[in-house]
Amino acid sequence: MRNPKDVSSVVALIILAASAAPLYGQKFEPTWGSLQQYECPQWFRDAKLGIFMHWGPCSVPGVDSWYGRNMYIEGHRTYKHHLKTYGHPSNFGYKDIIGLWKAERFDPDRLVRLYKRAGAKYVVPVAVHHDNFDLWDSKHHRWNAANMGPKKDIIGMWREATLKHGLRFGASVHLARSYSWFNTSKGSDKSGRHAGVPYDGNDTKYADLYHEKHDDTSYRYPSNPPEAWKRNWYDRVNDLVDKYQPDLLYFDGGVPFGEVGRQMVAYYFNQNMQWHGGKLEAVFNIKNIDDGHHGEYRDGMCVLDLERGVLSGIRSDPWQNDTSIGPWYYITNARYKSADAVVDSFVDIVSKNGNLLLNVPPKPDGTLDTEAETILVELGKWMDVNGEAIYGSRPWKTCGEGPTAVPEGYFKERTESFSPQDVRFTTKGNVLYAICLGWPGDGATVAIKSLSAREELGKITKITLLGYDGDLKWSRDDEGLKIRMPSKKPCENAYSFRIEFAAKSDNGERPATRIGPARHVKPDPVQATTLISHASKAFPFSTARHLRVAKGTSTCSGLKTAPSLTPH
Repeated sequence: MRNPKDVSSVVALIILAASAAPLYGQKFEPTWGSLQQYECPQWFRDAKLGIFMHWGPCSVPGVDSWYGRNMYIEGHRTYKHHLKTYGHPSNFGYKDIIGLWKAERFDPDRLVRLYKRAGAKYVVPVAVHHDNFDLWDSKHHRWNAANMGPKKDIIGMWREATLKHGLRFGASVHLARSYSWFNTSKGSDKSGRHAGVPYDGNDTKYADLYHEKHDDTSYRYPSNPPEAWKRNWYDRVNDLVDKYQPDLLYFDGGVPFGEVGRQMVAYYFNQNMQWHGGKLEAVFNIKNIDDGHHGEYRDGMCVLDLERGVLSGIRSDPWQNDTSIGPWYYITNARYKSADAVVDSFVDIVSKNGNLLLNVPPKPDGTLDTEAETILVELGKWMDVNGEAIYGSRPWKTCGEGPTAVPEGYFKERTESFSPQDVRFTTKGNVLYAICLGWPGDGATVAIKSLSAREELGKITKITLLGYDGDLKWSRDDEGLKIRMPSKKPCENAYSFRIEFAAKSDNGERPATRIGPARHVKPDPVQATTLISHASKAFPFSTARHLRVAKGTSTCSGLKTAPSLTPH
């Protein structure tokens, strides 16, 4: 007779192995239950920084990221600009703007080298925006950059340069809403000398660009699109995935079109596993916009993306903020964020288990303006000194401390710098990084309350300031950890203290870095499978193939969804 303790031990091992059983080698199906078995790959969790590029025909006028929609709205400032610059949209429409985009100075090798120097680990160009113009050699759509405008396979060129420099390649798809978004092109002026004259979108010769005429002119996902549009969307995204094999796929909203959308996601996951020898390396970014007009979302089947959004605390699952240094597309004389504001926001995001996807919009010719390049250079200089506290890091038990409030939700990011009293934390092994989001002054003392002697965090053995070679004076009491800053700052923007803990403190406590949210460690596939097999032979009862472990959340985690969304 078997010992009951032995039986219990084996049962526990079976449950553990089943709950951690790898997805690799099994195929995803277009159901929520199947898609929710997704796990974020390690490369993304370690990467922290990606570069986004919104670039295309609407970059040419340099006045509006939604040029293709707003140029057809009588009285809109973009309509007025178009009328003055190009003529009435009945004669010169968006189809003609496409012809003006030449990308004549586009050098993706130079740009990706610059992105890499800035610290980026992945690159994500927009493959198709709401304007229904594909930036690749599309086999399902004649309105594409290889056939018109630049007459270049823009996405193919981005991909080649990205992989050459050892970065991960992604692609962003904003196509789903085009059917309604672009329908303003079917209108006409209601007043003036062009009253009643149809815009060029009414010309049936261009219906494959402007879509068929219908009543939905919202900027949201179309409310009742025909099956033909859903299938066209699927075929084009499928073509993009097959040709360019992106390790990151971004949708500007949730999953569109019900079953059709889920089929696309499942196809992408399955294809990605084939590209990587059975290992899922895909990152799928969508948004959780609970308004009934931006597609579907389920926790666990993606990496949540917050457009120009932030969290007030730590999210247990990886997430991403996508934002821009200024407008999404190149706008002449646009105001950009400072490098300091970019760094502060980046550190805040990383401390909360997030990644930053930073949009840097090229000019129509494919180059960057001086200010955009300067921001990238400054970001690279900061990463040279502080990258140790960023790459491969994980959140601590709290994201940080300080007086500056961080509102939560979409479109609630801060554009101003934080204060020197604002501190953010990251961890790696037995090391805790405390990053001050401002310089308190030469020789000033920083007090970090979260590391006071009253907290049971373990013994601190060493403190260094990244980029500074000298010794630091510090003390620790019930008010906090107090560190004297050197007489000269080691870099610009934010400043990282490397705080080392003993493997085990004098009072038996584990070090501070062990107190944060549980880390996900993917088990060895062979080990898990073997364990189930052996246990099943010993105890022939059925076990669930997958028992998903509940996701942990920290005390300051959570997400509030904004009631409305204006997509980029």
